[in-house]
Amino acid sequence: MIKESISVFFPLYNDEATVEKLVNDATSLLKTTADDYEVILVNDGSIDNTGEICNRLANENAKINVIHHEKNKGYGAALKAGFTNATKELVFYTDGDGQYDVKELSKLLPYIHEADVVTGYKIKRNDPFYRRILGRIYHWTARFLFCLRVKDIDCDFRLLRRSIFNNITLESDSGVICVEMMKKIQSAGYKIKEVPVHHYPRISGRSQFFRAKNILKVMAGLCKQWWKLVILQRYLG
Repeated sequence: MIKESISVFFPLYNDEATVEKLVNDATSLLKTTADDYEVILVNDGSIDNTGEICNRLANENAKINVIHHEKNKGYGAALKAGFTNATKELVFYTDGDGQYDVKELSKLLPYIHEADVVTGYKIKRNDPFYRRILGRIYHWTARFLFCLRVKDIDCDFRLLRRSIFNNITLESDSGVICVEMMKKIQSAGYKIKEVPVHHYPRISGRSQFFRAKNILKVMAGLCKQWWKLVILQRYLG
């Protein structure tokens, strides 16, 4: 078992088909790998049965806590809620759509003693062709603009030391939060370790990231963070 305590959280939006398996897999793993843990479910204004399932799971297990957003605030807002409400020394999160296997957290845990952040990178992206193309364009654009040195900026399978957030503050409410977070972590000098993880086809629902309205919002957010984290820092710091 790891000596540190760990918070595991899932940002959720209309994930009624996957949330229960995620929680069951997480608690099954944590019982054998951690001395102290909690599971946090961030229901970001779901309009299906996600909220009801979360409440039932929390009623069945005292180690599960639920945060409900009355309306959908965005992926970044869900991540910020998870990080803010985590109480343990380590924090792990992955998406609620089930495209990552939460049990592969066991691949990340051994490296947290030599790094501040252990982040996954997809061995193979199992998405439709157009999403793979858009994903690569986004990835290389973000790497170039922000001088990022990570292999997979949008692999949301990360284990971090909670103390990191004593020194960095996250602002973005959209999916841009991943670029913002990794840029701030890199600029602050924290050590990052990358580990390959599997990525699986989505079994239900649809991605919010690749809708036209959200793409425009993400692009605007990316430009805003580039101005603040690269241009202003270059001239002010």
